[in-house]
Amino acid sequence: MMKVGIIGGTGNIGEGLARRICLGEKYDVVIGSRDAAKACTAADGVVCELKDRKCTSTTCSGTTNEDVCSADILIISLPFERVAETIDKIGKTVFENKIVITLINPMIRNPKEKYFLPDPPKEGSAALAIKTMLPESTKLIAAFNNVAANKWMELDEELDYSVAVCGDDEEAKTIVMDLVGSVSRLRPLDAGPLEMTKVVEGITPLVITIAMRNGLKDVGVHFS
Repeated sequence: MMKVGIIGGTGNIGEGLARRICLGEKYDVVIGSRDAAKACTAADGVVCELKDRKCTSTTCSGTTNEDVCSADILIISLPFERVAETIDKIGKTVFENKIVITLINPMIRNPKEKYFLPDPPKEGSAALAIKTMLPESTKLIAAFNNVAANKWMELDEELDYSVAVCGDDEEAKTIVMDLVGSVSRLRPLDAGPLEMTKVVEGITPLVITIAMRNGLKDVGVHFS
């Protein structure tokens, strides 16, 4: 069974991803953090949830961000401003030939005025910037960008969303699409090369703004 490692996996998105992936019963998960004890606590919460739901096929454990990189697939679940320092601390060589997923959407928040705007770096998107931080052999894929953040931990609710998957390595993209398709009712869609993340990352502030201004909750994207 393949193992998915989540770098910065102790927030709601990271821990929710861990729970959802484990419940799909196709991948084991290891949660990473700067603080190994914090990661272990998060993993214990996932294990308890798996027991409650009688899910015995998969496992979840916690460790440091450095050690989590032994997994087959890595997910970066960090604020964009922390990505560069985290990669430098882990060491770039660890990421050689690895499949790495980014779900990061840099945004400018204006909650009082009820709108959010994309805040891409000079490269045009977080994904394209992260690509420059990693070895050339890293297979960077963008996925899960537009899933409503609050939904990850609400395990009794199905995630009935479309997920745009972008990347320049077709084999890695297929592997990530299989991972996406194992989670709840998510539907992975090939959204083209990594260059398309300039568009995909901008969708999240749009749906948040729509939700805030129209009294909606946890708006997502569904292509049909």
